Amino acid sequence: MSAPFIAALSAAEQLAQSLADPRTAWPDGRPAGGRAWPQSLAGGASGIALLHIERARSGHGSWYTAHTWLTAALHGEVSATANASLLFGAPALAFITHRAADASRRYGHVLKRLDEATFVVTRNRLAEAHQRIDRAARPPMQEFDLIQGLSGLAALHLSRHAHHDITHETLAYLVRLTEPLAAPVTLPPWWMDVAPSGAPDPDYPGGHGNFGLAHGIGSALSVLSLALLRDVAVAGMAEAVQRICTWTDQWRQGHKTAAWWPGLLSVEQATSKEVHHSLRPRPSWCYGIAGTARAQQLAGLALRDPARVQGAENALLATLRDASQLNKLSGIGLCHGTAGLLHAAWRMAAETGSAPITAELPRLAERLIKELPHDHHDPELLDGTAGAALALHTLGTGNAPAPHWDTFLALA
Repeated sequence: MSAPFIAALSAAEQLAQSLADPRTAWPDGRPAGGRAWPQSLAGGASGIALLHIERARSGHGSWYTAHTWLTAALHGEVSATANASLLFGAPALAFITHRAADASRRYGHVLKRLDEATFVVTRNRLAEAHQRIDRAARPPMQEFDLIQGLSGLAALHLSRHAHHDITHETLAYLVRLTEPLAAPVTLPPWWMDVAPSGAPDPDYPGGHGNFGLAHGIGSALSVLSLALLRDVAVAGMAEAVQRICTWTDQWRQGHKTAAWWPGLLSVEQATSKEVHHSLRPRPSWCYGIAGTARAQQLAGLALRDPARVQGAENALLATLRDASQLNKLSGIGLCHGTAGLLHAAWRMAAETGSAPITAELPRLAERLIKELPHDHHDPELLDGTAGAALALHTLGTGNAPAPHWDTFLALA
């Protein structure tokens, strides 16, 4: 193993050790509420449990530590109501418990109960979504996005039981999401009547179109493409992927060796058909090239379109070589920061054996490692040290075995 990958594994080990004990992981004691609830994958014990489960599965961590964190995540009442999603409540706990149960039989009973609760959550959400489409109304953000919606639940079910009826039903909804509504056809059917915050806003009187993996159509593109690559038999998926690609192609900027996509569009921008360079998002997972390039690569593989695959890899590579773009990243995390770009780049390189992208990984890992001592970092998975540790651990080991931990990012 070369020095950069040894350094990545060592840094991951140090971060994991700092998060070994739930009683001391938060410097000021366990925070209350919001993202830090135990059952939150983004900011709570569930996310940190995922780090330790992945390390234990790879032989680099302790199952005792993983079990301690999983117990902390499962503590208290578990949400299976309208706010449950891939990143919160029963689905989030099913996600992490599935990864633990893959290596240990001790979690089978708990996983069965979490699966049953997640089925109820998913079918309730599907019923609401189909009723909305029947009315030819535009979708709210939380209907289909990855963080709160059905793209996230589809990713979970595809990973957990690819050929189950619930998986087929959820993927069939994503196909229907891409089919034209009775509304004006100038805007795609996934156009939302809300602002990027998910709520109405006078600054977005006509809503917005969202490209991102966190809250936009990029999540559906990735999940549908992954389902095609895994030979899941749901009618219309290839056509749905092509419809999304046609729209993203319309708004692709730059040139074939350095393309980029806006994170979102307002009605005014869609009408004028102009995308100012200031709309180029930072190269993050949530809205930027780390997520959009991976979605395009997966779509190209699913559609057997080598030009799309190469274009996606070229776009990512140009960003990795552009210091001005790297400087726009915010912090160390998976969502907005360096860890998200590092892991997406690793995943893309591993997918096709891209030597040019692989060659850039040590430099980006070194950049992340140098950022770690600076400022205060939350311990959480999505924006903090747990996510950075997972990205560095995966780079250092060169492996992320199925069931993939980065399914919750729609990267695998």
